[in-house]
Amino acid sequence: MRRTGLLAAAAALVAGVLAWPADAAPSTFVHPGVTVSKGQLDFTRAKVNAGAQPWKGAFDQMMASKYADLNRTPRPRAVVECGSYSNPNNGCTDEREDAIAAYTQALAWYVTRDERRARKAIELMDAWSAVIRDHTNSNAPLQTGWAGSSWPKAAEIIKYTYTGTWADSGRFATMLRTVYLPEVINGSNSNGNWELSMMEAAVGISVFLEDKASYDKAMAKFRTRTAAYVYLASDGDLPKTVPSQNLDTREKIVKYWQGQSTFVDGLSQETCRDFTHTGYGLSAISHVAETSRIQGQDLYGTDVGERLRHGLGFHARYQLGAAAPGRLCGGSLKLGLGPVPEVGHNALANRLGHAMTNTGTLTLRGRPAGSNNLFVAWETLTHGDNPA
Repeated sequence: MRRTGLLAAAAALVAGVLAWPADAAPSTFVHPGVTVSKGQLDFTRAKVNAGAQPWKGAFDQMMASKYADLNRTPRPRAVVECGSYSNPNNGCTDEREDAIAAYTQALAWYVTRDERRARKAIELMDAWSAVIRDHTNSNAPLQTGWAGSSWPKAAEIIKYTYTGTWADSGRFATMLRTVYLPEVINGSNSNGNWELSMMEAAVGISVFLEDKASYDKAMAKFRTRTAAYVYLASDGDLPKTVPSQNLDTREKIVKYWQGQSTFVDGLSQETCRDFTHTGYGLSAISHVAETSRIQGQDLYGTDVGERLRHGLGFHARYQLGAAAPGRLCGGSLKLGLGPVPEVGHNALANRLGHAMTNTGTLTLRGRPAGSNNLFVAWETLTHGDNPA
């Protein structure tokens, strides 16, 4: 009886482990661990200091940018008001760019060990954490997602690698917990790039705060939205949907997919809108997958990786100049994918060995990848051919 009981207990334990979701929060969070790991930072630093390409060129590009200016003056405000198409734009550009600047200075600190860089990153983070209280108007969720994606990347590097002091790191954490996380954690029923960017912010913030409940909630929304953003033939005749959107007929789904009624591997919900917004979505997918990998759960081996691989490959082909057939967006595409393929290409082609010819060509053509001035920055430097 005792042996039977032990076997039953062991079977239950195994079943519980097998049932544990692949995207659940880790038992112990890894730091720095938002999009970029310590191993990746060490690889980058060694390559830059050795003058190796493309990393040295990417670093020089970053250091020549406005975001690396040690004389930059933070421009925080208590309420950031962002309307549709940036009208009004009351602090929106300032917030996003100060957040990118903080991340830029944090990267510069890690590579150079110049303490002025770390102190500048801290100055930028402290300026905003002392002042900001809210985001308002129609684009508030997206704005919070974009800025909230950059802040924790900067904070993770400074908190866990800078040897000096950051006296107000607790206040910064409170800012993320009370101003940013509530705005993004419940998601959005707008176009898919909104919710994907919001979940990127929520996941990154959750890592910094070591908030397992928020991490799990954000990851669940991310998985659902990713499946509804990039189509795979295995989905069936129609793309998957987000239940809260009530897209319960073919007509509604086609309308939501910008009028596209023919579905093929890699097509995005926003392909026929434009490649720029599609790039935002694909980039956010890659960032969350990378953070999850660093935290110990590798989403690249799930449908997330398949959707990212096909999504990048599909759009890279047309970004490189292939003509669109009439069945795709009426034969007319609005290109402009942006500096987004490095993270996904490195993970899927270099690490996992997938053939990604078009994505690889586009990645090389875009090097060194800069910033989209919203939430993407310096990914040739941090992820280009980075094995860590």
